[in-house]
Amino acid sequence: MSIPHLDRLTSPRGISHRRRPARLAAAVVIASALAVSACGSSSTPRFLDGAAAGIYGGECAPSSGNEIAIYSGRTENLIRPVLDAFACEKGIDVAVRWGGSTDLALLLAEEGDRTAADVFLSRSPGPVGFLESQDLLGTIDPDVLALVEPQNHSASGTWVGFSGRKRVLVYNIDSYSPDELPQSVFDLTDERFRGQVAIPATNGSFIDWFTVFRDQYGSDVAAGWLSDMVDNDARYYPNNRSIVEAAGRGEIEMGLVNHYYQYQEAAAEGDSHRASNWDLADDDIGSLLIITAATVTASSERTAEANELLSYLLSEPVQRYFSEETFEYPLAAGVQPVDILPPLQALEIGSVDFDALGGGFAETTAIVEASGILNQ
Repeated sequence: MSIPHLDRLTSPRGISHRRRPARLAAAVVIASALAVSACGSSSTPRFLDGAAAGIYGGECAPSSGNEIAIYSGRTENLIRPVLDAFACEKGIDVAVRWGGSTDLALLLAEEGDRTAADVFLSRSPGPVGFLESQDLLGTIDPDVLALVEPQNHSASGTWVGFSGRKRVLVYNIDSYSPDELPQSVFDLTDERFRGQVAIPATNGSFIDWFTVFRDQYGSDVAAGWLSDMVDNDARYYPNNRSIVEAAGRGEIEMGLVNHYYQYQEAAAEGDSHRASNWDLADDDIGSLLIITAATVTASSERTAEANELLSYLLSEPVQRYFSEETFEYPLAAGVQPVDILPPLQALEIGSVDFDALGGGFAETTAIVEASGILNQ
């Protein structure tokens, strides 16, 4: 089971592509960017493979003829097995548009009630908060919201969190011992850390984090911190994984990343990977837990199927997949993280009150570019 590109819809995998007539015009506009998954109605038994089979190991249900369209700000390699499993188990066809959460939220705002999207999956609640301010979100069923603790869904019921990613400091264990490490991101501007800290300044997760930093402390404080980091010879890397890899081989002493990359790299490389995560103080902005969020669009004509997908994201098999395979924190009530993850006591940010998504992230990008970090 897979989600092929549209130019492969005639493949022998029984893939079908269905659109609701009321949204035909909008669907045509986005068709080139959508991919579709379906289990088909063939009498030949169909089963999943790979990571999706770990979520659902049974025979695929015949296609119900229903389809939901998803705009996904979660990257394809992380969420695709879940969508494959959902389509197979439930017999509901899935059409996906992949992209950055910010870009997709702005696209949804542009499309308005003409959008073909039923569900929006965001890597952070900020873009969802923006869509809520534009009255573009529907209300999620109460029984779905009840699957998480109250702090992990909006009070108005417009979004629900389904996994968490904690910001941490990854460090080379041959260069530092835990008693030598900082307690706050503000400590990283000290002279003793000159030239030793890596920042993934253009990576989406850093942009998310720095925008929340601005929201919590003000743009002047956040910009001042980044400027001080540049003055302290912080080093630029393009993404979280490259920092974790560099810390593991001793190329850099430490760097700011999402927690799960270290676990993935350690699992792949074993003892040759010489790095570990360091949790900053629980109330420090550097320990921010940013939750991934899901919602149903206000214009969706498939709210039952959309809510079924959101419920599926919070089911035990999917929550275990997030914890055991991607090393994220599960958010469904009663589902515990895999043992390798430390207890969660981080500063948790739900809906962030950006004045406007485009302006908020645009200002973050402008501050990053003006800081000079990209030249480090």
